[in-house]
Amino acid sequence: MVAQEYTVDLDKPLVFQVGHLGERYQEWVHQPIVSKEGPRFFSNGFIEFLTRTKWYAVPLIWLPVVCWCFSRALQMGHTITELSCMAVFGMFIWTLLEYSLHRFLFHIKTESYWANTAHYLLHGCHHKHPMDALRLVFPPAATAILLFSFWNLVKMFATPSTTPGLFGGGLLGYVMYDCTHYYLHHGQPSSNPAKHLKTYHLNHHFRIQNMGFGITSSFWDIMFGTLPPSLKKKSI
Repeated sequence: MVAQEYTVDLDKPLVFQVGHLGERYQEWVHQPIVSKEGPRFFSNGFIEFLTRTKWYAVPLIWLPVVCWCFSRALQMGHTITELSCMAVFGMFIWTLLEYSLHRFLFHIKTESYWANTAHYLLHGCHHKHPMDALRLVFPPAATAILLFSFWNLVKMFATPSTTPGLFGGGLLGYVMYDCTHYYLHHGQPSSNPAKHLKTYHLNHHFRIQNMGFGITSSFWDIMFGTLPPSLKKKSI
């Protein structure tokens, strides 16, 4: 079947369909379906289960790891003040990583079958079904794989005693990011800065999808010129 003629059947598992859209995939995936009921991804029940994650799994699983990292840094001789500095710096680095991943990886342009399929699994599904509560935060199994790489990356630039503190700060930043992201979609903030952040993020989903890549802050959008024009006066 010619790619331009392919039609996705929303009543069937989606993952192995979307690749057939070819160059039309980008247009299709950025036309959101606002429904709290998420689509089925795979026909296999176990694999399907692995794609669904409750938001509270993120702090429940990863905050104990953050605590272990911080306690490890203290055991290796660092003071509370030194640990606080490492944690803050780690969180700051996470905000840059959050922005960079969202802008350059999550919004990469794809056309081929497998590239479209991978993009849909990584981020496209969130734009197509932005209110799907069970596919909003990152699955813990996938997070663990990425954290292994991040730990080794930190080890390349930090000393053995500062690695746990910096890594723990970055991981804490990730937990705050994923919980904030969920709240921006499903919470009803009544005051700033949360109210502004919700408007800012929904603007990214429903109005200007190639700008406004920050989730927990618009700082890096301001720094790199991707702040949506209509929100420049309201930025934080």
